[in-house]
Amino acid sequence: MSILILLSMIVLPALPADRVMTPYDIFNLKDVSEVAVSPDGKLIAYTVNVPRPFSDNPGTDYRELYVYNIDSGEIIPLLTGKSRMFSPGWTPGGMVSFRYSGPGTAGMQIFAIHPDGGEPVQITRFERPVGSYEFIDESRIAFTAQSATDPERARLLEMGFDAEIYEEEYLDINLYIYDTGTHEARQVTSNVTVFNFAVSPDGRYAAAAIADKNLVDYSFMFKDIYIVDLETGGKTKLLEVPGKLGGIVWSPDGRRIAFTAASDVHDSVIGSLFVAGVPESRRFEDLRNYAEGMRASIINARWKDNNTLLYVSEEGVDMVLSEQVVDAPGSRVLIEGGRLVFRSFSLSGNIIALSGNTPQHPNELHLYDLDNRRLERLTHHNPWLAGIKKGRQEMMVYHARDGLDIEAVLIYPVGYEPGESYPVITYIHGGPEAANQNGWVTRYSIWGQVAAARGYFFFMPNYRAGSGRGVDFTMEGFGDLVGKEYDDVLDGIDHLIDIGYVDKERVGIGGGSYGGYFSAWSATRHTERFAASVVFVGISNQISKRNTTDIPWEDYLVHWGFWTHEDPEKVWGASPIKYAPGSVTPTLILHGTEDPRVPPSQGLELYRKLKLHGKAPVRLIWYPGEGHGNAKNTNRLDYIVRTMEWFDWYLKDKGPRDEMPHKYIDFDINR
Repeated sequence: MSILILLSMIVLPALPADRVMTPYDIFNLKDVSEVAVSPDGKLIAYTVNVPRPFSDNPGTDYRELYVYNIDSGEIIPLLTGKSRMFSPGWTPGGMVSFRYSGPGTAGMQIFAIHPDGGEPVQITRFERPVGSYEFIDESRIAFTAQSATDPERARLLEMGFDAEIYEEEYLDINLYIYDTGTHEARQVTSNVTVFNFAVSPDGRYAAAAIADKNLVDYSFMFKDIYIVDLETGGKTKLLEVPGKLGGIVWSPDGRRIAFTAASDVHDSVIGSLFVAGVPESRRFEDLRNYAEGMRASIINARWKDNNTLLYVSEEGVDMVLSEQVVDAPGSRVLIEGGRLVFRSFSLSGNIIALSGNTPQHPNELHLYDLDNRRLERLTHHNPWLAGIKKGRQEMMVYHARDGLDIEAVLIYPVGYEPGESYPVITYIHGGPEAANQNGWVTRYSIWGQVAAARGYFFFMPNYRAGSGRGVDFTMEGFGDLVGKEYDDVLDGIDHLIDIGYVDKERVGIGGGSYGGYFSAWSATRHTERFAASVVFVGISNQISKRNTTDIPWEDYLVHWGFWTHEDPEKVWGASPIKYAPGSVTPTLILHGTEDPRVPPSQGLELYRKLKLHGKAPVRLIWYPGEGHGNAKNTNRLDYIVRTMEWFDWYLKDKGPRDEMPHKYIDFDINR
């Protein structure tokens, strides 16, 4: 079938012009997710994240599959509705491939569909879910999948014995070669875990990121690069990587690989780019780091030809696409900062497809032509946003107390009047190895334009220890949690107060994970500065957190540099609950009950300490079944509505300061 561009969007009901954004609007936002250019450079397959309607049973978002024809500008919806498609790609025969879990499949399997539409065809019929995949040729696919459950474990489960032996019952992730004709799979690796891989251009080898165990900490810190013979299963270690390891890509001639990684074992950011020859192995320390000396983090790379790489770099609040000749001293900028925020891209010939956003719209499909260097937006999946009045958004630079320039993203209140002061919500990004970009910053967990619509400044500082400013900037937080990195936040707030934007009596703060940690720290150690705090999946007691998180080695190697028993007072001194007695900041705590990264006990410890010894209202919200962030649509709506009501109550005097908003929310899910 063939459907003209935007047909799937123009049937949306008309919405009043010049209205402001509400929390409910977030659940109408469509978002282009993954993209893949066809080998001939004529078509782009892409997926669109579509919020699940509240009229359906609660659950996660849907994800639809489309094809864009570059010559005609036609959009063809391939698979839409109540489904979830992932990992779009192209078969050697020109079909669109994707992963999908449907009726009768053993979890995620690989399917294919003609780019003009029609019925999808199931390619793999493996007995377990399929992970990442690559076509070697029309008849062979390399993919990863977990090992089968231990037979003894399966027997005990069948008998009703379901006790878990913690961290001893993990299943390896193996590499398999699948024959699409016979539907037989041959296991290539064993007794190790393949976290990601790339097949060589001749189809004989895979460059793979391999660790000894399928544990989260190993996926963060203990992967090395191996060359795996896909016929024999033999593997040779090419590089011992001393820290975090990212994606791997082969040069077209198969003589080199490029990969992203941290600069060393203590660097928390996968922000450096390296090239290594194959098959000769070398020491990691001898490789050129193409990010060295840059005020940036390189996060994604592809080969343009045998001697040229294209890479995406995070540079402050911007994203940049550059071209690097392997032996050249410097690079050439293709897409300069400030035009589009994107993190990855798909390349075929002279065509680059990417999913990118701006302050005015969420991720849409974009095309960049390497020949004419033109960047073009191809899709408009949220036309209704044109009728939304938004707050002005800009990059802001201020100076920390030691003179270092700090970048931030600032959104003004809708209807801002110069000379007036406003309440501010300070949003703290997680990680801390991350950064806020000057793009679309309105989601269920980031209040953005929803806050601006309610008359708030929305302040997003890129504090030290984050990414996008080079290794030295990141390392400023090493072994000094809530030190200079937190001072950067206070200095930014003081700057907004000093220039008259913000009322110092109406300062709020919130965020998730490390952002939740800063928010808990603000509500306790610096309680006199904050009128309201929202702590989402945040750390409250560093001693107990370090002993219960699923990434203790990552925490030790890239954040602390010492174990708790080696300096317990320093760890306790960086724990918000130490300073909870006497807190005068109303604090809302929200946590998933199945969070392995920051266990829910962290939320409970903060709640109990503030409830017993604090001097301000405190409320704890559990989200059953949620992990390190909310996936279910009803829990996402609860989060943003509840947090905005909390800020309104205490920053805008919606209710008495010694009381709390009503514990139950009257949701209007039919709007």
